[in-house]
Amino acid sequence: MKLLPNIRKSTAFILLCFFCFSGQVRAADPARYGGELVLAITSDPRSFNPVLAKETSTTTITSHLFEGLTTLDAFDNTVKANFADHWSVSADGLTWVFTLRDGLRWSDGVPLTTDDVVFTFNDLIFNDAVPNSARDIFTIKGQPLKVEKIDVRNVRFILPYKFAPFLRSMGQEILPKHVLESAVKAGRFAFTWGIDALPASIVGSGSFILESYRPGQEVVLKRNPFYWKKSADGAALPYLDRVRYEIVPSMDVELLKFMEGSIDAYGLRGMDFPLLKPLERDRHFKIYDLGPDMGASFVVFNQNPGKDLKTGKPFVAPQKLSWFADRNFRRAVAYAIDKKRIIEIVKNGLGYPQYSPESPGSGFFYCNDVQKYDFDLGKAKALLAQSGFKDINGDGVLEDKDGHPLEFTLLTNADNTERVDIAAIIRHDLESLGMKVNFQLVEFNALVAKLTSTFDWDMIVLGLTGSSDPHFGQNVWLSSGQLHMWYPKQKEPATAWEKRIDEIFGLGVQEMDEKKRKAYYDEYQKIVADEVPMAYTALGARLTAVRNKFGNLKPSMFGGVFHNLEELYLQK
Repeated sequence: MKLLPNIRKSTAFILLCFFCFSGQVRAADPARYGGELVLAITSDPRSFNPVLAKETSTTTITSHLFEGLTTLDAFDNTVKANFADHWSVSADGLTWVFTLRDGLRWSDGVPLTTDDVVFTFNDLIFNDAVPNSARDIFTIKGQPLKVEKIDVRNVRFILPYKFAPFLRSMGQEILPKHVLESAVKAGRFAFTWGIDALPASIVGSGSFILESYRPGQEVVLKRNPFYWKKSADGAALPYLDRVRYEIVPSMDVELLKFMEGSIDAYGLRGMDFPLLKPLERDRHFKIYDLGPDMGASFVVFNQNPGKDLKTGKPFVAPQKLSWFADRNFRRAVAYAIDKKRIIEIVKNGLGYPQYSPESPGSGFFYCNDVQKYDFDLGKAKALLAQSGFKDINGDGVLEDKDGHPLEFTLLTNADNTERVDIAAIIRHDLESLGMKVNFQLVEFNALVAKLTSTFDWDMIVLGLTGSSDPHFGQNVWLSSGQLHMWYPKQKEPATAWEKRIDEIFGLGVQEMDEKKRKAYYDEYQKIVADEVPMAYTALGARLTAVRNKFGNLKPSMFGGVFHNLEELYLQK
């Protein structure tokens, strides 16, 4: 999972430009080639290195630059071949051999081989000196996979235990050994391909490569002349010359650009629907509804007992840590989240209450049979009273049993107007309980730094991407996970329930029977709902308005509107 700057994913925007060849051989109708696709993002990327990425402001860009051995079908979510032409598996399910497609190349023309696959796993993902969330995904009961080269096109993976989502996990981006090996040996990989990197130094394998980056303004990608995919009639892909990401200050600015006609697609918030829906016919666009968001939206509480090594100060003030570690307190906050009001006011009725860490849109593994916290301030007050919170001096603010006023800071990212509105509603209702809430807006990347580096925060309203398989949220749910955000990278589970979730993920990843796997992941969802490390809010409907000017546009529930970007062309 990755941290989301926006509750909905960033959406692509398309502009026409003059036809150009970029030196690529064209095997089909030349009228399909050319044009520029412009997407909007509300945060700068933090780097161009997918192995180090923990947030979508980075992976939104790197998803175009790098690919893996497998991919997922956008319509039925089944595993498809990608770099791997085919594969085989031993009878015990522990040894897999992948055969790469013939003729794969990096964007600099160098052959892409199994040396790059082995390097990605052994020298990057399983390198303790390289901080990355992928290691959480590929470690089974504390043991890594073994990856061995057979020859330039065949590579062997040896699993320590059965690994049910193994093929899905092979979508992991492969990185170029010939470019990055020297940085790894010199101990510089963690500082490689940062936002100050020269575009030409970032060698990729995706349909586009980095052309330029201007902080606060734009990221421009250009066609990869060595991209491996071909169209059904053998034409070289992609058709578009460029993808341009405009960096805008907020989703409100995106809406204004769409309304004035300067961009050609917009990911709607619920509040935008009544404004845009009547304009579909006259403005020549269509709104696609792809169902509930796949991710999660929540309030998270900082329960990290550690100290800043430089200052010696605790990350969280002791009295606040005692509040956040109190399940009654967390449940009280959960009861104080008015999901119905959030859906009605913020999402204009186009939303879904969230109770589980898995989205209803994720399908098979979603569990609806969990503890639900519908809005009830009476229950919230009773839980706070049970934990000894009282308004001792009559000033309207509760104090804990030691006399500390119940005061803390609530953060969210400033660029996301929906999330700001949600946080404001939550703040209002928490204050009605007698809490003093200092509400602060922070730039998204600064918020990520607090979560993953400095740990100096109290409570945050935020979101995560999702997946149809819970295992790929292991970096969040394992107690040792890099993104176990309320108390990350624990040496040992801090609580019995975190220990049990660790066990569940260890069992679930090895269980090949889907019904038995679901039983494990149902249990994890029930534990999370009972313990409330995150208090969930509401999911939006995935709505995207797209102007009627695209060829090959095939929106899907799992892939979104522009999942087949390399095949899209502008109708002349």
